[in-house]
Amino acid sequence: MPFRPSTDALPAPNADAYRIVGWLFLRALGLIYVAAFASLAVQITALAGSQGIAPVTEQLARAGELYGGLKYLRHPTLFWLNASDLALLAVAWGGVLLGLLLALGRNDRALLILLYLFYLSLYHAGHRFTNFQWDYLLLEVGFVAILLPGGGRLVVWLFRWVLFKLRFLSGLAKLLSGDEAWRQLTALRYYFETQPLPHAGAWYAHQLPDWVLRVGAGGTLFAELVVPFFFLLPRPYRHAAAWLTILWQLLIIATSNHNFINLLTIALCLFLFDDRAVARLLPRRVAAFATARSPLPQAPRRLVGVLSVAVALLVVPAGLVSAAEMLRRGPITHLSGWLDRIEPYRIANRYHVFPSIDRERIVLVVEASRNGQDWVSLDWRYAPDAPREIAPFIVPHQPRWDWQLWFLPKGPLFRPDLKAFLNRLREGAPAVTALLAEPPFGDKPPKMLRVRAYRYRFATPAERAADGIWWVREDLGAFLPLPQVPMPIPPTR
Repeated sequence: MPFRPSTDALPAPNADAYRIVGWLFLRALGLIYVAAFASLAVQITALAGSQGIAPVTEQLARAGELYGGLKYLRHPTLFWLNASDLALLAVAWGGVLLGLLLALGRNDRALLILLYLFYLSLYHAGHRFTNFQWDYLLLEVGFVAILLPGGGRLVVWLFRWVLFKLRFLSGLAKLLSGDEAWRQLTALRYYFETQPLPHAGAWYAHQLPDWVLRVGAGGTLFAELVVPFFFLLPRPYRHAAAWLTILWQLLIIATSNHNFINLLTIALCLFLFDDRAVARLLPRRVAAFATARSPLPQAPRRLVGVLSVAVALLVVPAGLVSAAEMLRRGPITHLSGWLDRIEPYRIANRYHVFPSIDRERIVLVVEASRNGQDWVSLDWRYAPDAPREIAPFIVPHQPRWDWQLWFLPKGPLFRPDLKAFLNRLREGAPAVTALLAEPPFGDKPPKMLRVRAYRYRFATPAERAADGIWWVREDLGAFLPLPQVPMPIPPTR
């Protein structure tokens, strides 16, 4: 017979219990893991495969040279065992399967450990393409979640600590960046237009009156600098802070393609509530089932409690040191080495979401030719290119190459990725070609490639009504330091 919890035998939800909260959080975390792994699975060979932009085998070789005998500790990844394309896909799709098991109700600690290890491995394999704050956050949250089965109130507080750190440090970074757009509350005049992958919601938000945008910028600072302190206060204040944080995340989702970070932030807000508050929003049978199957028992296990204390003594001071280093704008000499040793595991991170805002949007357009005379612009799947196109709503997907295109004009750090991409494209590497919405010449690789830079701005409502365009662009010429005349891209050695 199917399991039917007896609601009479279960204690009534109360303000001191987090059994329903813990059960709901693991289901949400499982779904977020599924999204994160599936998003990587469809692009990991293009990013880190043998014919990818930054092959994982080359990264492992550099790590071996840099760290020597400590390479397994300083660069922890399962791909030391096997770094083939098949291994990359097996870990990515294996993570999808494990995430589904978690979402469907498995509370096994072994499952959570494997999910953390699989994502940590892909994080290192992805190199610059996975070196983002949402990746840090998922690893930090996934690590703390290992303590949830059999855990107690300290684990709940650890999740609150992660949420507090994420929100407060992001606000602190905005103040410390020196960007006048945040101090003068003008950041949202530019943000919707210059963010990495704006969808149609961003265009509509950009048209709002200036006073509304200023209120939004001020509200962002309030939500990040003031509201987090309410996470640490008694029940009514926590609940108010949770709802305000959730509202802000929903507004971001409505105006931005920011993958799964906002969904994970909302999931963390569950720990600001308690079973009594959550049970009011659920059917009675669901609340009873969640209580019966909760990973948080009525009496926490002693070993898990000891491990929770050990983790708290590691990650909480690390977070405080990170905040102190942000305030003093430099490392604390006697403590920076300790942070460096745990950094590869991403269990205690520093967060700084959009500390400064671009005032203009520079877009790179790659053109391809087979004869040196007729040129065709490459069609990115999600990044802005044609004036009549805008990115669709793709949350929680994270298209890593399209996101990287946003960084390419900003400085030389990312130029090797562009050159490697062009090399692979000219070679006709299938995984890299698949990053495009449509190959320019079918199954034939281009013989020549060139890159031009454009300044993009959102079309005004009048321009959109007249011409059906989302973007107006200005040609800035050839993108340096690549050649300004059409030249073949030499193959990678």
